[in-house]
Amino acid sequence: MNQGVADYVIRVATDPHDLPLQAWNDLLRAQELPTPFMRLEYFQALHASGSAVASTGWQPQFLSLWHGDELVGACPAYLKSHSYGEYVFDWAWADAYARHGLHYYPKLLVAVPFTPVPGARLLARDAAARDALVRGLQALAAQLQLSSAHVLFCNDADMAALQGAGWLPRHNVQFHWQNTQQTPREFKDYLASLQRDKRKKIQQEQRRVREAGVRFEVREGPQISAQDWDFFYRCYTLTYRAHRSTPYLSRSFFAEASRQMAQHWLMFIAYREGERLAASLLALDPERRTAYGRYWGALEAVPCLHFDACYYQPLAWCLAQGYQRFEGGAQGEHKMARGLMPVGTQSAHRLAHPQFRDAVAEFLAREGEAMHDYVNELEQHQPFRKA
Repeated sequence: MNQGVADYVIRVATDPHDLPLQAWNDLLRAQELPTPFMRLEYFQALHASGSAVASTGWQPQFLSLWHGDELVGACPAYLKSHSYGEYVFDWAWADAYARHGLHYYPKLLVAVPFTPVPGARLLARDAAARDALVRGLQALAAQLQLSSAHVLFCNDADMAALQGAGWLPRHNVQFHWQNTQQTPREFKDYLASLQRDKRKKIQQEQRRVREAGVRFEVREGPQISAQDWDFFYRCYTLTYRAHRSTPYLSRSFFAEASRQMAQHWLMFIAYREGERLAASLLALDPERRTAYGRYWGALEAVPCLHFDACYYQPLAWCLAQGYQRFEGGAQGEHKMARGLMPVGTQSAHRLAHPQFRDAVAEFLAREGEAMHDYVNELEQHQPFRKA
């Protein structure tokens, strides 16, 4: 489908492989808060592996904005037949629609599937192109007679364009570790910066892991072998099984992602008596010195192993490598005790039905005030020693 917006042409692609790889990634590189998850290879791996396709409730409708032969804007949009794998919860909205005899699904979603990492979502050459992308999303939602459109975990430039077009803002919080010039490059010195009770708790947890006979090895990028990926995937599926759920990502996704984006992965493997016991996986942005906690799993339960594999080992690695940020994933105020502090996240929503839009706007205003108070309260409980 081609649609003109001012001097631009908007096209909708049902397969991310139909988009120009280098041009997309060049746009991404120019954005505020680019992340590896927005690289076109990542979406292609999700599609080729069958992880995010129409049959799993993620029907690609990627928008590309063209000025002549030049790609000047793009975003990963999907028709969603459910709200799984999003981490910005709108199940209550869908229920309200159903109670009034209305269809909430399908809806239009701009997001990285199964990935609650904040960053650029509307890739645009400039503000005019970003505004044109917003108008294109609205036109597509109207053409398909969809209930709503949503842009999740967007950056400030995206939010400004969306709010300027009347979209409703929603705010949440995650917990990230931020490095500073004063932060030492060894984990023991980092522990010394924490309050005594927090420091002793971490030391006790790591000691329990050591006393269980567990040691860690780290694999970076191309060092991660196919056997390592096989073991990790076994652990990954066990985590979902423990929660009586089904993995979102297939083994072939990790094969594709490791093949096309090898430099963006870091794996910690836990051993006991020479045998593999657990694994945790991080994504890396080496250029911006940022690490993202992603997935973990273990063959059996070992006290405190999760904290060591998912927080302490990654933080020690980040300090040693001079990384500036470690994002521990969605939710979990328990992360504050490990030095990950609250950081605001945001999304934007557009509902077609005027009465539902007004009701959701009122709800989001109240929720936003509560979230503001929550973050202020969290800030009063710093885990670090006072200077």
